[in-house]
Amino acid sequence: MNVSRRNFLASAGALIATAASPWSCARAMADATALPRPTSSQLLWQRDELAMFVHFGVNTYADREWGLGNEDPTIFNPTALDARQWARSAREAGARAMILTAKHHDGFCLFPTKTTKHSVESSPWRGGKGDVVREFADACRAENLRVGLYCSPWDRNSPVYGGDHYNDFYCEQLTELLTRYGEIHEMWFDGANGEGPSGKRQAYDWPRIHALVRKLQPNAVMFSDAGPDVRWCGNEKGMAGYPNWAMVNPARVPYPGADSPDVSDALLHGDSAGTIWRPAEADVSIRPGWFHHATEDDKVKSVEALNEIWFNSVGHNSKLLLNVPPTREGLFHENDVARLHEWRTSRDALFAHDLAADKKVVWKRTGERSAVAEVDLGKAQPVGIVRLAEDIEQGQRVSRHVLHGAMGSDWKELAQGSTIGACKLDRIVSPQLRKLRVTVLDAIAPPLPLRVAAYTGSAV
Repeated sequence: MNVSRRNFLASAGALIATAASPWSCARAMADATALPRPTSSQLLWQRDELAMFVHFGVNTYADREWGLGNEDPTIFNPTALDARQWARSAREAGARAMILTAKHHDGFCLFPTKTTKHSVESSPWRGGKGDVVREFADACRAENLRVGLYCSPWDRNSPVYGGDHYNDFYCEQLTELLTRYGEIHEMWFDGANGEGPSGKRQAYDWPRIHALVRKLQPNAVMFSDAGPDVRWCGNEKGMAGYPNWAMVNPARVPYPGADSPDVSDALLHGDSAGTIWRPAEADVSIRPGWFHHATEDDKVKSVEALNEIWFNSVGHNSKLLLNVPPTREGLFHENDVARLHEWRTSRDALFAHDLAADKKVVWKRTGERSAVAEVDLGKAQPVGIVRLAEDIEQGQRVSRHVLHGAMGSDWKELAQGSTIGACKLDRIVSPQLRKLRVTVLDAIAPPLPLRVAAYTGSAV
């Protein structure tokens, strides 16, 4: 038994399982072998739960969401850029990683590059000698955050976009990003594919792009709606679908940017019969827009809205990627920073003390695809939130479950659900409970012991 597996079981308390017949053990082993499982990089990625996105570039100064590609690079001039302030704000909010828009659709690069003059080298910032990606990466590591980068495949500035040489151009930019800035935790792509200066669209060489990342940053996870490691949740509201499987059938989302009702369903829900592990990332901005606009300074999402997003992203077996855009000065706005602090305080209060942390969880298999987990909290206590988790190192299995609570022998249904995965959060209404019971009604493979946590759920 490896260390991480042992720690998972220890955190769930002492588990008591019924004896299994030789036949059922053999069947369970066969089922477990067939299940897709996460890589160590995918596990690390999901266990972070929260990462912060940083949209910054010429759009910040042009006051646009999508630049046209003809912006004058001299408009980029942050007078007080402080990437350490970004990273510190992210860490204090509970994030464990950050992702920067090294290049957005307008083609302006926040790093010096041999491929184009449409970059920070042509701006007055730092006398044309600056490198936002370098300052970002250094700041993240100083605050113990993992580094992620987004390099848009769509480039509205490049004259070779839409032609035979653009994939060479793009891979050269990726090579610069993947070799200059140390270890990259997540490489973020999208399928945006509009017209370039020539009026043509580009046929992206995704196999080549993915192979390049694998070669230069083998431990990085790659995000896009089609993965290959992490998929989009299907919307920009930070809301993962439910049920939400971490597995997918890759044929349903064949390439980034593919669009159909079946693609939308696959992104939202994954596949219970999926053949590869590709969990969902839920992205959303703390403001209406992704780049900073002064007119939105009073439209920062409330703590209540952010908590709702948390329960529907992390609480639906996804990871949350929250965007916070720097101002023209190069700082997170004080309203955003204050809201991040308030939100962290609220989350800390909601999940302050696990009432089941040191309690025994009794686990009993009741059939080939069913089981019961029961925990006695030791005394009657107010329970407002229940968190369930599977040991996803062994794959995702539960497809239908029900949660009950009791003071004595009279059990009351509190919630029903389908998937659990890395995390399932339920807010419940119950005055006092002493015992909790999770009944796995069905699973795609023999279910394994669950982690059960309970909180009063009192926010501040």
